[in-house]
Amino acid sequence: MKTLSIVVPVYYNEGSLRPLFDALVGVKAELAKRDVALQLIFVDDGSRDNSLQALLEIAEDGAIERDAIKIIKHSRNFGSMMALKTGFQFVEGDCFTVLTADLEDPPELVIQMVDQWLAGSKYVICARGEREGSFRSKLFASVYHRLVQLLVFEDYPRGGFDIMLMDRDLLPHLQKSGKNINLPILAHYLGFEPTVIQYHRMAREHGISRWTFRKRLKLFVDSLLGFSMVPLRLISITGLGIAGLAFLYGIAIVLLSLFGYAEFEGNRGFATIAALISFLLGLIIVMLGIIGEYVWRIFDEVNHRPEAVIDEIY
Repeated sequence: MKTLSIVVPVYYNEGSLRPLFDALVGVKAELAKRDVALQLIFVDDGSRDNSLQALLEIAEDGAIERDAIKIIKHSRNFGSMMALKTGFQFVEGDCFTVLTADLEDPPELVIQMVDQWLAGSKYVICARGEREGSFRSKLFASVYHRLVQLLVFEDYPRGGFDIMLMDRDLLPHLQKSGKNINLPILAHYLGFEPTVIQYHRMAREHGISRWTFRKRLKLFVDSLLGFSMVPLRLISITGLGIAGLAFLYGIAIVLLSLFGYAEFEGNRGFATIAALISFLLGLIIVMLGIIGEYVWRIFDEVNHRPEAVIDEIY
């Protein structure tokens, strides 16, 4: 019998865990019809509500065998990507997938993905068609995914994806990935042709989303700097362009002076020079900031700090 492992990062999700588990019981029944067993891996990423207690309670109710459920508790919040990487350490299945704990992504999609995997696809993604949420959330998501298409992967799904099912062959590449990484983009980077399932993302019904603008912005920066040289190339192109303009401006001043057209009196031209200096200094600071982001990621990879710390395993 083949086995599917599902990794679920949990962060302040006490209200949605019981409905999620009930849905996964139905998924288990459908998988059994396909001769596929189920392993559940929950990673509590430093929740300060009753998420851990809720996980322990539902794990003991007998609906799914206790030895098929693993609960890992982080010592603090390390972020959803690190929670997924922790979960990947405990995958035992022939294929594996990730699932959000807030039920915005329907667990029933797992059955469709398993069917595609059984048919021979090593990499299955569920691309969002429409999504519920606030206008600001939709706008940020739209801009983010459009920039990923422009700067990282042209064939990246327009609405993005969080749910993906992968064959075990892909697991070592995800386990060995760096600290500042976007795992869905990394999976797409590996080059396996995806089987795409379209779906409508639902509105959140339980609790309040902890996916803040700061976290979304960090994910975008990690996605861009982790997979693209475009920012550094833009710096080079901008520098060459400004150097070329400065060279032409210098030639123009020399020629005008030789022919008697450039006559400067008093502080004439000071405003122009001040504006140019301010603009160029600001540009230099921005460029140094981008370079610094790359350098910090190098430092973060080589300083041997743990990506995440496991407090307990249940």
